[in-house]
Amino acid sequence: MSQRDQDIYTSAPLRGLLAEETVALVPELQRCSGTHALLVSAAQQDAPPVLPLLGNWTRLSIHAGRYVGDLRGRSDEPLPFLNDAFDLVLLRHALEVSTAPQALLEEASRVLAPGGVLALTGLHPFSAWLPWMMWHTRGHAPSMRSPLLLERWVRRIELDIERVERVGRLWPSSNVGLDAAHAFGGGYLMIARKRRRMATPIRLKPKAVPAAVNVGLAPGARRNVAS
Repeated sequence: MSQRDQDIYTSAPLRGLLAEETVALVPELQRCSGTHALLVSAAQQDAPPVLPLLGNWTRLSIHAGRYVGDLRGRSDEPLPFLNDAFDLVLLRHALEVSTAPQALLEEASRVLAPGGVLALTGLHPFSAWLPWMMWHTRGHAPSMRSPLLLERWVRRIELDIERVERVGRLWPSSNVGLDAAHAFGGGYLMIARKRRRMATPIRLKPKAVPAAVNVGLAPGARRNVAS
């Protein structure tokens, strides 16, 4: 997808869809807490939602095959973060523009802390948005994957799916509106949680118990009974 084609994410219809996705996501994400969250977006200058229980956001966007934003690097390489670094990872249309979407999803799971939330959004391939995208990108629309495919990808890694639904308006429009959820909306969202690791039981070493002290008579001894 060329740089010019990717500028479609700055168009008024897609900015509206991003806003509608945020409206649908915020009630669920407001319960997320922690110190660090990660946003990876297809839209440059994309702003993360305001979540009062989360401290700091790291923001990246994928543009022309590279990560730009708070860090820079190639988008086909692993994310430059430690394992379990983030309490929330939000992928906003990032899988559509990634050259290795399945690898990016696996990387998102790797940097997500156990018990943390992965939220992702995208354009639904079976919607009225597809012909609009094809027209405006001259047949080079981003890779619009079905949520059913993404569910299969997610279930292969350490994530449990909690919510999947379609969001946004039926067709692209520049009119202002916030249709958060719609059965035939042009976008979708998915929320999944990383499984907590089970504690490994410790094998206890038996401790020797000292023999009880016999305070009675020695074996074979007879008590002297006074007559």
